[in-house]
Amino acid sequence: MLEARSYLAARERPPGRPVMHQRWERLLFLHWACDPGEVAPLLPPGLSLDLFEGRAWVAATPFTLAGLRAPALPPIPFLSRFHELNARTYVHRDGVPGVWFFSLDAASRLAVFGARRLYRLPYFHARMEVREEAGSIHYTSRRTLAGAPAASFEARWTPGTPLPESLPGTLPFFLTERYVLFAADRSGLHRARIHHPPWPLHTAAVTHLQSTLLQAAGLHAGEDAPLTHHVPALQVKVWPLERT
Repeated sequence: MLEARSYLAARERPPGRPVMHQRWERLLFLHWACDPGEVAPLLPPGLSLDLFEGRAWVAATPFTLAGLRAPALPPIPFLSRFHELNARTYVHRDGVPGVWFFSLDAASRLAVFGARRLYRLPYFHARMEVREEAGSIHYTSRRTLAGAPAASFEARWTPGTPLPESLPGTLPFFLTERYVLFAADRSGLHRARIHHPPWPLHTAAVTHLQSTLLQAAGLHAGEDAPLTHHVPALQVKVWPLERT
């Protein structure tokens, strides 16, 4: 684990202007601890696993992306809102903490095309459905992209009470307070900055979970009960991709 100041520095607003505004809604963090030796071989050269008390952590994160727009422009109807699901772990490069995505599934073919082209991220199209019933959120996803590793996900959870703001040095802070995403292609490593308020974490009671998302990424984690957090909504700004 890096020093607390490294995570706090990444929280600061990046220089320049963002290229996208987004709102993340009805987000669920599902986290599992796992053996670093299982995760490290899945990373590209130049990235190192970020560990908490000697353990690597991987996550599945379903949410709804809304309000997607360029600065000073309104959201485009029918294109600015879609469901998304990612599989991720936590890394650092040259002391900068961030996120490495094994996969990102989205219910928008345009978003898949754009993110692959502009951000070098491993996006896949998926058929997704989200509904709310009696205070619980039911989320399903099935990857549809031909030739991609098959992956399905189904979860039901009930959002709980707000939690205090996460403090540096704690596990929730380590898992969620990440403001850099890393990507890779044949030319090497890239990164993009994001900026938003600290995560407004809530408790979450997961009553159903069935997933092959992590297994599709080559991981064996996900068999034990996960550490869970719910986030009602969060406004996010995204900066362009840059070489690192």
